[in-house]
Amino acid sequence: MAKEKKWYVVWQGVEPGIYETWTDCQLQIKGYTGARYKSFLSYEAAREAYEDGPDAFYRKNYGNERPRSVITAAVCVPSLCVDAACSGNPGPMEYRGVWTDSHRQVFRVGPMQGGTNNIGEFLAIVHGLAWLRQMGSDMPIYSDSVTALAWVRNKKCKTLIPRTVQSEPLFDLIARAEKWLMEHTYTNRLIKWDTPNWGEIPADFGRK
Repeated sequence: MAKEKKWYVVWQGVEPGIYETWTDCQLQIKGYTGARYKSFLSYEAAREAYEDGPDAFYRKNYGNERPRSVITAAVCVPSLCVDAACSGNPGPMEYRGVWTDSHRQVFRVGPMQGGTNNIGEFLAIVHGLAWLRQMGSDMPIYSDSVTALAWVRNKKCKTLIPRTVQSEPLFDLIARAEKWLMEHTYTNRLIKWDTPNWGEIPADFGRK
């Protein structure tokens, strides 16, 4: 009996992405602290899960009711929190940034067609970096997307969503964000929001 074909999503590892063999997947996760990955029986399911990110994927498929965001002693303030929301995958996407302590919104973009949560998270982080740089601030930025944080570190939005006429403005914005990362340096710390312990990130759109 033929072995079932699987695709492996690596959300957090040496190089996040989708891999066709377990061997290739293992190379990304072996010895990597906090690796997050999962196998899927179709490429389409793997792509959607990858674009959603691990927290959104598990929340969507297994349920994950948690209280609204709380500020604990472990959270740095002042700081900026960013988040994105998307209706569909791909679909209309928007993102925003808020002050961590007051939850006051400081920027918001969208909706833009043809996006995903991770694209929005990536753009939100870069927007936050550029905005804080203009203000001369090196305060930290929180995001709850492991994938988007990796994309920012690598200065490349590695989305698998195809570019279409409808999503042209969004992909132009992605190109501008990548260009900004290539041309600028920053000292702001980019920190993963600890959702299990702190609740939803303050910038959350509340559309679970």
